[in-house]
Amino acid sequence: MSVALCLSALGGAVLAALPGPAFTLSWTHSVEKTEWREDWRIEDGRLVLAEARVKGTGAGMEPPAESRLAGGWWVWVPTVPPLERLVLAASSFTPDHELCAGGACRPLHGWIDGPVPSPLEIKPCL
Repeated sequence: MSVALCLSALGGAVLAALPGPAFTLSWTHSVEKTEWREDWRIEDGRLVLAEARVKGTGAGMEPPAESRLAGGWWVWVPTVPPLERLVLAASSFTPDHELCAGGACRPLHGWIDGPVPSPLEIKPCL
């Protein structure tokens, strides 16, 4: 059985199914204007946060004590339990989230060929 990642309006119809089982989500912090990235994978029908990276520090984005500096990024493995879904809200203060899956990276609106609903739900396709 192939694994896919679904993008949908919250509780609504699937807008896009992306190749899985891993993806990277990145965005710009609205205050610090610094990039944040998270690597996720689908495991047993849930989303597992494998690694987080931030390009700097500041308001609400301090890396934890166990993080390490690698190539200009603070990198660590967050202690977040597996999730059924991620819910993203758009902000008029930042560019669109970027999502990389199946070897391609695009802003969220590039995956769904239209405006991104807010909130947007990201979850394994079942």
